[in-house]
Amino acid sequence: MTKKFDIFDFANYALLTLITLAMLYPFVNVASVSLSSYDAFIEHPLMLWPHELTFSSYKEILSRPILWSSYVNTIIITTVGVFGSLVLYLLMAYPLSKKFLKGRSIILIAIIFTMLFNGGIIPNYYLMRSLGLLDTLAALILPSLFSGFNLILMKSFIESLPEELEEAASIDGASYPYILMRILVPLTKPILATLALFGAVGYWNNFFNAVLYIQSDSKWPLMLYLREVIEAASMMAVNANAAEMGPNSVTSETLQYATLMVVMVPILLVYPFLQKYFVKGMLLGSVKG
Repeated sequence: MTKKFDIFDFANYALLTLITLAMLYPFVNVASVSLSSYDAFIEHPLMLWPHELTFSSYKEILSRPILWSSYVNTIIITTVGVFGSLVLYLLMAYPLSKKFLKGRSIILIAIIFTMLFNGGIIPNYYLMRSLGLLDTLAALILPSLFSGFNLILMKSFIESLPEELEEAASIDGASYPYILMRILVPLTKPILATLALFGAVGYWNNFFNAVLYIQSDSKWPLMLYLREVIEAASMMAVNANAAEMGPNSVTSETLQYATLMVVMVPILLVYPFLQKYFVKGMLLGSVKG
């Protein structure tokens, strides 16, 4: 029995190791190419570490003002969007967790309906236009502010908390807003961190809404800027003749990879700070339906 168990464990670890390496390889390759010369990229396109180390692509991409304006826009969108979403989820999930709430079933059915059906691109575009939100950062925040799935996770988490806490506070004369802010919010850190991570990744990587609603390049988010870098790669004015590339030359390929790194790394650094809450929030938030 022990031998079989050891073989099973070994197979699991081996499989998980292979999956992990397969998922890490693209990121390592992008980082290596972004730090390598064009000649090294042509010779070793699948490299695992930099060849002919150079920071020319990073110097070029970081010297562009539009990158920094896109960064500021994305940070504003992500911060405001995540904060607004968490406030909205708390204010909706807390009353919906009470079985005595009148119309609770109807509201939950309406929320689930939004998870199954969507108005579509054209109605959403006309809605943004009628609200006067085209070419504004608000058009990138409001459409993603609410998710029925995330609300149900929050509601289920609140329902999993001991009811005795609220009963004791009610006996002491605490109101519902006081119970929510002073008792429940500190206890919901795991699910708040989980939903914050979901929201941050979603807002940071949001690309399609920017294509639909944004016209001014001064209001581009990072993903829209990344698309422009990739599309303009063939028309770059930096050393257009590949035959004349030197070891420190900037090319469309290395510039694209460097831009990918600059765009990806900040949001990747968020996860380690929320990791201790993430698994707990997901598990407890899915216990009850």
